[in-house]
Amino acid sequence: MLTEERLRELLDKSLTELSCGTGWAATLEGSLAEGFGNSSSDVDFLLVCRGDRELPTMPSLLFVDGRRVEVRTRSVRQLADRFAVLEAADGRPDRLPEDLLDRCQRFLHSRPLRGHALIEEVKAMLPADRLRRAAAGWWAHRARQSLRHALAMQCLGEWEEAVDWTRAGLVQTVKSWAAGVGETYLEPKWLPLQLDRAGRPEVRERYWELDAAAPAADDDVAARALLTACLDFAEDLGLADVPRRPERLVLARVTGVTTWQTGARVHVLRGRHEVFALGDRAAAAWRCLVLRRPLPRVLETAAAAGVPDAGRRLAAFLRHGLVRLTWKGGGSVTPALPLAAPAGPLTPPPSTVRPLLSMHGAAVSGPDAVDLVPLPAPRFAAAAMALVWSDVVVENALEDLDGALQRGQWRVAEVTARRAVHAALRALFSAHGVNPLPADCDLLRRTDLLPQSVRPIRARARELLGRTVDSAERGDTLRADLAAFVAAVREATGAGAFPASFDSGATWRATLRLGHDWLRLGAHLDAELPLEEARDLLTSGGAPPRPAGGEAELP
Repeated sequence: MLTEERLRELLDKSLTELSCGTGWAATLEGSLAEGFGNSSSDVDFLLVCRGDRELPTMPSLLFVDGRRVEVRTRSVRQLADRFAVLEAADGRPDRLPEDLLDRCQRFLHSRPLRGHALIEEVKAMLPADRLRRAAAGWWAHRARQSLRHALAMQCLGEWEEAVDWTRAGLVQTVKSWAAGVGETYLEPKWLPLQLDRAGRPEVRERYWELDAAAPAADDDVAARALLTACLDFAEDLGLADVPRRPERLVLARVTGVTTWQTGARVHVLRGRHEVFALGDRAAAAWRCLVLRRPLPRVLETAAAAGVPDAGRRLAAFLRHGLVRLTWKGGGSVTPALPLAAPAGPLTPPPSTVRPLLSMHGAAVSGPDAVDLVPLPAPRFAAAAMALVWSDVVVENALEDLDGALQRGQWRVAEVTARRAVHAALRALFSAHGVNPLPADCDLLRRTDLLPQSVRPIRARARELLGRTVDSAERGDTLRADLAAFVAAVREATGAGAFPASFDSGATWRATLRLGHDWLRLGAHLDAELPLEEARDLLTSGGAPPRPAGGEAELP
């Protein structure tokens, strides 16, 4: 694409623009050095100096004579360190960083332009056959992982996804084979030219035949046939431990994932930071999962329990990193895509359901939902505890209001009614995930942060906070209007069935049980409790705390 003379000219102009001087060895890297480039390809220069300087990692990007030029700098010590890491990962391709392998390959296959002796001296630090072995092993590891994942998705009935992972495994298998015969350049887009250059037309034609297969999204027969054909091809190319037996896929726990149930709602915590709320059907599938069992048996157990579409639901749990699969005989089944694939589990967009939570748990978008709660886990737990406690305060204030009205304590009734309104507003804020809460004097004003659907509640709260009481008749009207206001708030926050906490021992015990579910989660996350006495519920298991045994001594 570019003559030696033209490359030197671009190098000289780049060095002049960067004021680098002439004391550098220089080499051309990348697709142009490999012979794959085209008129759109970057011109990638690497400048090398002797010594152990720590030179910047980021390249300088230039535009020289209409060409985009990248200039990187490395010291001999930096290049030697890279080679050492590659050598240390021998036999452990999962520990070999992609970028490091790519940079080693680009340098070893580079084309010296200046300071040839130094460039060749550094290249000799890592033999070419060691690079071929490392690249072939790196691609083979990813091919096995992708093909295992394809087998898993096939077992789960996710045919379209199984086909996509089969295709990924096909590319990675052929890249592993190509690396073994010296075609080590990592970027997959040049695979067609690598196959042409490898001199094995039967491999090239078989690859293109499989690549052209296009099973329909719901054609399980064609999907199975494609995976089988790709597995056969992989074995023919020498890929070891080709995955064929789904019973070797074993369901396993993910560290840091825990399950918390409040009422009927199942919450799954991921890494103590994120909360997933499961709809009813998703929760039924979650409860049926049995860890350390082969995947086919897990699905049989779910089917026997009457869980519909168990495979689809389990696939969602796997994507979100709530459970994982291991390969019996060693290793996890971790999806791996070439070149900067996102690491870690899928994180879906946060749920948009409002309000976010009720006293029975996070709101969900439907029975099949695996919704990510749009709050950090500790704030979610703190808001839920504040919601329950606010409803307890409402009940207490209503009881106090009844007592004040019966005794004709009109001013006390006014203050108590305002306390009930403020507590109900705190519940409303908590249901929308607001935590810490605004001060009582600021609650009404800050309702402008909440959705427009709460405007009627805001108007009623404003009117109730301005009420005065100077007679039994006005007191009874206030009591009725306040009850209607509390009912409206509870309907909006999913607390319509909140127990009348102070009516009887039974309703108080029901309140404690409800609070205990949230307190356990809050304590697990070290969330701030609504009051210190709540810790007693944790030691009592949700039962009313009792004095210690024995008689107390009177002073």
